[in-house]
Amino acid sequence: MRLQTIPVVDLQDFLSDSPPRQQSFVTAMGSALEDIGFFAVINHGVDSTLIQSAYQVAQTFFELPEAVKRRYEDPQLNGQRGFTRFGREHAKDHPVPDLKEFWHVGASKLPNLHPAEVPQFAPTLNELHTQLAACAAKLLEACALYLGEPRNLLREMTIGGDTILRVIHYPPVSIDAHPASLRSAPHEDINLITLLCEATADGLELRQRDGLWRPIHALEGQIIVDSGDMLQQLTNGLLKSTTHQVVNPDHDRDRRFSMPYFVHPKPEADLTPLPSSISKTGGHATFPPITAGAYLQQRLQEIGLK
Repeated sequence: MRLQTIPVVDLQDFLSDSPPRQQSFVTAMGSALEDIGFFAVINHGVDSTLIQSAYQVAQTFFELPEAVKRRYEDPQLNGQRGFTRFGREHAKDHPVPDLKEFWHVGASKLPNLHPAEVPQFAPTLNELHTQLAACAAKLLEACALYLGEPRNLLREMTIGGDTILRVIHYPPVSIDAHPASLRSAPHEDINLITLLCEATADGLELRQRDGLWRPIHALEGQIIVDSGDMLQQLTNGLLKSTTHQVVNPDHDRDRRFSMPYFVHPKPEADLTPLPSSISKTGGHATFPPITAGAYLQQRLQEIGLK
């Protein structure tokens, strides 16, 4: 049995009636985000059978002809709903596109698209979105407590936010692929936190402070969680937005699916660093005032989706 390479916490500790167990969870989770920006959570309440069903319907969709898939790519949605074709997105400051295609499901005012060719696609992913939202809400509560803030501060900040479930297909790597291309080039997430359902294969790595890459295993029953740029901004750098990547497989026959759930605050949310975090990080704000909406639009342009 392989052991995980990042801290692992049990959400049932936080949901228990035991204050010591709750505090142990908060401390372990917060310390992991402060140290390396990543942890894994077990007993998270997301149905493992539902996760596997989501991967099955995703594979059915991504195996459709390219012309059919592109019917669900609406340029006016800036890649925030429906299909995004292979090679369109690239990491910030990385000139070569990532080796992936994906689909977005959201919960805000933008309309979701529904592939008629795969009838179970929409209901399956909508239910997964709902279950991940419940898990994320509890993690945000724990994070707020770690910061010494009111329990509901971060969770309420996401009400009305454009939180997105992304279903990613990494096809087998073509022999014609650019030598510098990766399945997902080194990057940091934009949002508050990301919940990554167990991927169908390994490949995810985080960059340690010493510059070396640490592999993160895709293990059954675990959801990988990392903090994004918005949480780093809000906490004045106390909680880390860690650079990570998805490397190419050893041979060109492997495909990979993954499903990150990007938790976003509402557009009008103020991401000005919290006074409590400023006091813990030297006493001076090192990040400028900005709203979540302005921050997101800026980053969408940088990664090629807008």
